[in-house]
Amino acid sequence: ADRLNWADTDIVVNVQGDEPLIDPALIEAVAAALSDDPDAAMATAAHPVATTDDFFNPHAVKVVCDLRGRALYFTRAPIPWDRPQFAQPRDLRHVGLYAYRVGFLRRFGRLESAPLERCESLEQLRALCHGYPIQVVRIEHAPAPGVDTPEDLERVRRLFDAGKDSE
Repeated sequence: ADRLNWADTDIVVNVQGDEPLIDPALIEAVAAALSDDPDAAMATAAHPVATTDDFFNPHAVKVVCDLRGRALYFTRAPIPWDRPQFAQPRDLRHVGLYAYRVGFLRRFGRLESAPLERCESLEQLRALCHGYPIQVVRIEHAPAPGVDTPEDLERVRRLFDAGKDSE
């Protein structure tokens, strides 16, 4: 951002490397959500957790949001623990996609790592712990699966190889 002389108000989108099949429309939606919320420092996306297995899967990062759609907490654990409705978890599963305002991105790298960030190994908790709001775009269906395990990597490689055969 500094080398390219981007303005603090410009928006940068980071698609995590473990999300190689992300839909470009979702990228645009997350950037637009940040653009539309001038108080948010970041934006990301999430969708309802579909299965109990995902609810307990530490590779499936969950996010709890406030009533404005901003993140309250990200975790690898099943949260919130909805006792009466446990049979149908209502969590949102985080998607590895972030939009940042360039001004915040410049500050983010200088922020001290937060204890919760280290505990969960989730860098977005650094922003929350330092008081920076994260807007969450809620989508109704999961995007194409990401890569969290060696088996996932093989599945995505097969998809890419199949696409090459059809060209």
